[in-house]
Amino acid sequence: MQKLQVQGVHHITLTGADRQTSIDFWQGTLGMPFVFEQPNLDTPGENHLYFDPGDGRLITVFTHEARKPDPSPTPRGAGNLHHLAFNVSAATFAQAVERLAARGITHSGVRDRGFMDSIYFRDPLGLLIELACYRFEPPAGFSHADVLREAHLIRVARNAHAIAPPHLADAIERLVARRHGAGAEDDTAN
Repeated sequence: MQKLQVQGVHHITLTGADRQTSIDFWQGTLGMPFVFEQPNLDTPGENHLYFDPGDGRLITVFTHEARKPDPSPTPRGAGNLHHLAFNVSAATFAQAVERLAARGITHSGVRDRGFMDSIYFRDPLGLLIELACYRFEPPAGFSHADVLREAHLIRVARNAHAIAPPHLADAIERLVARRHGAGAEDDTAN
């Protein structure tokens, strides 16, 4: 049986409260340009707002003026969304704690994830948001996923608990060697 091969995230749609709450958070706090809005074509009375998270894809929000923000954490059962993570530059990440605090937004502080750093906080509707900043740049012609896949193989071979900076450095070295046609005999990353 053949797969339905996806080629990336097209968009993510969330159920929001009123229009202004969504604009204030997605554009005002996270800096996502407000692209356009139109009616929700499936539910009369709802509006559909579109935001650009920075990569040309879309985050969209269904809004209704009768819905009020509820900051209670969203459900954490099977099938529920745990959190949304957004990539930020190192320069932005370095200012995130200060900028969230200036807006009165409670956050987790910086969390070390081995291959990235993270900060978590909740949106006005209780959805957990993560700002993530990779600790590496992939070599030309490769993606972050390529480096992480290779780092994972190295981590497993070394019986390490989680991906750490040495695994990333060795993964990048392997990928660069592979790009330049180096054979397996030149691969000393294990």
